[in-house]
Amino acid sequence: MSIRRRDFLGLSLAGFTAAATGFPARQQAVAGPEKIATGKFPAPLDTLFLTWQGDPTTTMTVQWVGPAPQAADVIYYAEWNTDVWQSARPHQKPYVNTDLSVSRCELTGLKPGTEYQFQVGNVGPVRRFRTMPAKATDTIQFVSGGDCGVNAHAVATNLIAARQEPWFALIGGDLAYDDGRKPEVFTQFLRNYSQHMIDPQGRLIPMITCIGNHEVNGAYGQPRSAAPQYLSLFDGLYRDTTYGVLDIGDYMSLVLLDTGHIASIAGEQTDWLQQTLADRQDCPHLIVANHVPAYPSYRGPNGNNGKPGTGELQRVNWCPLFERYQVDVVLEHHDHTFKRTHPLTNGMHDKHGVLYLGDGSWGQLRAPKEPEARPYLAKVSAAYHMTVHRLEGQERFHVALEESGKVADVCHTISKRPARRG
Repeated sequence: MSIRRRDFLGLSLAGFTAAATGFPARQQAVAGPEKIATGKFPAPLDTLFLTWQGDPTTTMTVQWVGPAPQAADVIYYAEWNTDVWQSARPHQKPYVNTDLSVSRCELTGLKPGTEYQFQVGNVGPVRRFRTMPAKATDTIQFVSGGDCGVNAHAVATNLIAARQEPWFALIGGDLAYDDGRKPEVFTQFLRNYSQHMIDPQGRLIPMITCIGNHEVNGAYGQPRSAAPQYLSLFDGLYRDTTYGVLDIGDYMSLVLLDTGHIASIAGEQTDWLQQTLADRQDCPHLIVANHVPAYPSYRGPNGNNGKPGTGELQRVNWCPLFERYQVDVVLEHHDHTFKRTHPLTNGMHDKHGVLYLGDGSWGQLRAPKEPEARPYLAKVSAAYHMTVHRLEGQERFHVALEESGKVADVCHTISKRPARRG
């Protein structure tokens, strides 16, 4: 329903300044009549973040973890700099293995490429977000990385990522290092993200994720119940499987995979991947993200004693599909380094091949192997980093930034050839 702000908010006070809160100075509501009548106020929303479970151009999902909200809690939202507000009520579900709840509210029917403001209940700051454009008439910029954790390096990378004003952050597994059994660690990851992933304009940066081994109690080959915190929060997108796809306007598709943590690599997931890529082979920017790398920069790619090497199952099952349907870039993680491969076909340098970027050092670090030891590697370094992806028409610029802001690498790719068929 559409109502004006003054119709549902009570008295108001000047909001916090941008310097204090990260948001521009705005009017901040205090207790409205409903709150006064009940005497109940929502808990501090220090875990609040945004994500998507539907169309990123017309929806936004607001989530947070905390005590079960009161029935009066409502999310109010409106286009930025307008006074015609709408309301939506979140629903709650258990935050598994705790006495807390996940509150989730999907805002629908939004306008593409539009800034919005929203407020939870009648108290607290007015926050901002923007929906994705339906068409890439201007530059689109997002950030990616993986293997975060909750240490000071992860926070520093959060801060440098937010300064880039990305439309969203794509985190490819091992978000908190909760191992499927430490909910307090996952909650701290959310607090860090909620506090720091706000761009210089005061907009919250939505988070897109795929699953990694440290989301799962047992790491590989486990049931959905082994990832209780991760799936408490991201089952909006991953309702039935732990892999999926987000199509963004007419210019980008994000294919999000599970490297054997809950879903097997071979079989149903590979069949799904083939159909998904075939349906999107003409997309201007076809991007895959997964956790364990097909082309590792630290761990060994070759198996021994009957066990496959790191990424071997992907190289057998997935990489031929990436090559056939000419995926533009694969974002992979897990090895805790910075790496860029050569464009690869069947593991060999090929200017028409697939580019693999990684390798998951948002907040974790190892020393990579040198390119001389792994000929598929073009550049590596031991650096905490995330990557800024800038889409300009048919061109892509990938800039790896270290936590200090130093540029670790710049890579430029351009529109892919017509897809090979058959």
